[in-house]
Amino acid sequence: MNPSNPMRAGWREVRAVEGTVVAPDERLAWPQTVLMGVQHVVAMFGATVLAPILMGFSPNLAILMSGIGTLIFFLITGGRVPSYLGSSFAFIGVVIAASGYAGSGPNANIAVALGGIVASGVLCIAIGALVQAVGTGWIERFMPPVVTGAVVAVIGLNLANVPIKNMAANNFEAWMQAATFLCVGLVAVFARGMVQRLLILVGLVLATVLYAVLTNGLGLGKPVDLSGIAAAAWIGTPAFTAPVFSANAMLLIAPVAIILVAENLGHLKAVTAMTGRNLDPLTGRAFMADGVATVVSGMAGGTGVTTYAENIGVMAATRIYSTAVFVVAAVIALVLGFSPKFGALIQAIPLPVMGGVSIVVFGLIAVAGAKIWVDNKVDFSQNRNLIVAAITLIIGTGDFTLKFGQFALGGIGTATFGAILLWALLGRARNA
Repeated sequence: MNPSNPMRAGWREVRAVEGTVVAPDERLAWPQTVLMGVQHVVAMFGATVLAPILMGFSPNLAILMSGIGTLIFFLITGGRVPSYLGSSFAFIGVVIAASGYAGSGPNANIAVALGGIVASGVLCIAIGALVQAVGTGWIERFMPPVVTGAVVAVIGLNLANVPIKNMAANNFEAWMQAATFLCVGLVAVFARGMVQRLLILVGLVLATVLYAVLTNGLGLGKPVDLSGIAAAAWIGTPAFTAPVFSANAMLLIAPVAIILVAENLGHLKAVTAMTGRNLDPLTGRAFMADGVATVVSGMAGGTGVTTYAENIGVMAATRIYSTAVFVVAAVIALVLGFSPKFGALIQAIPLPVMGGVSIVVFGLIAVAGAKIWVDNKVDFSQNRNLIVAAITLIIGTGDFTLKFGQFALGGIGTATFGAILLWALLGRARNA
């Protein structure tokens, strides 16, 4: 890839050698690249499907738009930033508030929520254009490494309750979660070559086989149900919905753009730390790409999208940052979006197994945040850094929520805004 031309993408093929890093402008042989793409689809699938379900959106459409969004991101960033765009959890609270969603079945007021999602994407584009025009200095003053590291860590920690509290209904399923993350750990430490690179996917397959033996074979728990795969059609078009632009909903949902920007910046810092490549010149493009992808998704009836920390976790574990992998993953998502049968296959994976994999992936996200601190030599002997990080981690992990009339900001949102405001406030207090 020619670094002087950010819109020109190409990959240099390299061999899979244990312990080496595959850079964004490199790729493994295509069969191995396809397998890595499958692994990234597995990593993003649970959250990308869960978020629309929680908002009453179509999961199949969310998968489709995640693929389209990832390709949009690839094109706008010139194929230089490895990233997968999936359903953003930051929209859940404000979408439920704006649409009055009751919590089960399709969202009857989805169109109103979509108008707000589109507005959020437009604001994200505007912030990206400003960053591209004047540089990243001003935004980095608001979000230095201590802030971005904390926000990235919180994204993983805030999601911890999802697999632990919601993906294991009894003691047997909790043990299966433990068996799953043990399978992933064993593959990560003791496997070699391409098997080690595919630790998430291989661990998931091993755990699924073990689960089937214990349930379908020995009757110890809820058996693996493959009937949905047989009943599902090979090809099907998801239901599209046009947005309705309501001022109240737009004002409520649009500020989520700030969280998207923080997540994007944290993603770029994490990838920079892992690859040694300076991605600062592409920051504005990344913001705009996320915004455009969110607008396109919202116009079609999908959720807002964001750069997925789950896939950062996979990159951190495999040390493969090739953007070719994400093009493959996006194409697979497009197929899934138009194929109920492929979607049923993924959904047939036992929930406790997905929960065990999620524990690993969410933990890797949290560690990626800590790596930002380490790589940027954040000094925690300075009370300003210590207080900002400490408060951010706890309010984000504990899902601390603040309400402003009909607007509720919780979890990742309060952690993101809180970290930015605390950094600015404590800086002014120190200089006073």
